[in-house]
Amino acid sequence: MALPPPLPASPDPPRPRRRIPEATVARLPVYLRSLLEVEAEGQTTVSSERLAEMAGVNAAKVRKDLSYLGSYGTRGVGYDVEYLLFQMNRELGLTHDWPVVIVGIGNLGQALANYGGFGDRGFPVAALVDADPQRVGQKVGDIAIQDVDSLPALVRDQGVAIGVIATPATAAQEVADRLVSAGISSILNFAPALVTVPAGVSLRKVDLAVELQILSFYQQRRT
Repeated sequence: MALPPPLPASPDPPRPRRRIPEATVARLPVYLRSLLEVEAEGQTTVSSERLAEMAGVNAAKVRKDLSYLGSYGTRGVGYDVEYLLFQMNRELGLTHDWPVVIVGIGNLGQALANYGGFGDRGFPVAALVDADPQRVGQKVGDIAIQDVDSLPALVRDQGVAIGVIATPATAAQEVADRLVSAGISSILNFAPALVTVPAGVSLRKVDLAVELQILSFYQQRRT
């Protein structure tokens, strides 16, 4: 009697991704910018002390942060710039583009739409949306403004990954709700308003007024 064939070996279970603290994640783009500057200078290695100086932190924190990427450098040599850039881009999800939709095409929305740095860094502006019928159909650069009701189709057809809110404060929450309903799970809010989103949706806020008020604090201290 023939023996049954051996069962195939079960594949190793995928290893869970190491959790990276939020404070470290917030510093990774600063390290990335510093590394790009070092690379532009033609350097192939960089020390934790140099990165710390450029990023405005201490060297021990740099070494701790980079250890979350599995990069520990070489004593007396430092970190390989090219490999560290690869690790940083991979961890930040910058190995491919993330199309963006901007909602609210007033002065701020138009300025954001015209900023070429988004596309250069992997965040091409794929669509512009506004609730004002007088703006719908107008163009900013090569992109025509579309009605806010077209959000679900735009997200689906353009592969939009990130929504940017550039509306007045009174409309911000409704826009956030519409973005979430359309399938957006990453939102950047420029509106001067508190916005809430469901669990599982990432929300970042840029409040220019708050930043100016902080500068005002230090300015009045100096004077």
